Amino acid sequence: MALEESHVRRAAHLARLAVSDDQASGFVDDLSRILDMVDQLQSLDTDGVAPLAHPLDATQRLRADEVTEIDQRDAFQRCAPAVENGLYLVPRVVE
Repeated sequence: MALEESHVRRAAHLARLAVSDDQASGFVDDLSRILDMVDQLQSLDTDGVAPLAHPLDATQRLRADEVTEIDQRDAFQRCAPAVENGLYLVPRVVE
């Protein structure tokens, strides 16, 4: 698929990004090279290759799951504009 400046402008509009004419033409070149590289990678034979989450076989050290702070719920709820039964009341967003 050939990438055109209209595609870049559409993507920029959807992402709410301001893109000048010079930037749009530059992005066409950059994105075209990226897509060409992806096409090259897709032509490789990956049968028998296990997917990786990380190139090193390492596990992440986890800290103990213990409380380290005091309960400040009442202090925070005293500052809240509206609270009922321990819950914060907020305006309805979806009708």
